[in-house]
Amino acid sequence: MPNRTDLQADCGSCFGLCCVALTFARSADFAIDKPAGEACPNLADDFRCTIHTKLRSKGFPGCTVYDCFGAGQEISRRAGKSWREQPGADMFAALPILRQLHELLWYLTEALEHNKNLQPAIDRVESVSRTADLMTVDVAAERAVVNELLLETSRLVRGKQPKKKERRGADLIGARLRGADLAKANLRGAYLIGADLRGADLRQADLIGADLRDADVRGADLTGALFLTQSQLNAARGDHTTRIPASLTRPSHWTATGW
Repeated sequence: MPNRTDLQADCGSCFGLCCVALTFARSADFAIDKPAGEACPNLADDFRCTIHTKLRSKGFPGCTVYDCFGAGQEISRRAGKSWREQPGADMFAALPILRQLHELLWYLTEALEHNKNLQPAIDRVESVSRTADLMTVDVAAERAVVNELLLETSRLVRGKQPKKKERRGADLIGARLRGADLAKANLRGAYLIGADLRGADLRQADLIGADLRDADVRGADLTGALFLTQSQLNAARGDHTTRIPASLTRPSHWTATGW
């Protein structure tokens, strides 16, 4: 079974792949346009970000919410040499594929705590992630199989809920949900951009794929929330009163008043 630590980004062990492989489009998330395969101008020779502590103020909040789930350091380890020392096209192409497989492993490892029948699925995805030529992997097929298992786990944990808590894919942009009882709610893929979730009860709510950009989660209880990721937390607005799962880290940009 994969160690969850291996599924967390370790930028110090990576050749800055996300800073090169990914496309930046000038927007509220990125201050510049950057094509895939071109190094970000903020990337130093030692593969560190020169504005890491100032990404938001410098116009790069998109970088703060990206999570490679450990794919960057794994690809760097396999390559042995950086893209500055050898052609990096294969590394760049492999990043989004391995990232998706590692994301599935992250969810499955969490789900295993609730559904002990998932070990074969974990073994399979882990084996696929080790494929020498990642370009041959049918990620969509792998995701479809895993998604059914995660849905099954979600139903197992949440049980039968009233219709008002079945909000899968719901448009809740800017919704006023302060103090709302959303415990065990189905919020898979819900659009919660800018929603007021202050003091809301989100314990054991299924949040896989939910868009929490700028959602105000100050005082909210997210303990036990299903399939919540670090990048989702990073995108939200919280503070010291926000209760989060033990497997995640309180974002450094959260302040006493919520950034």
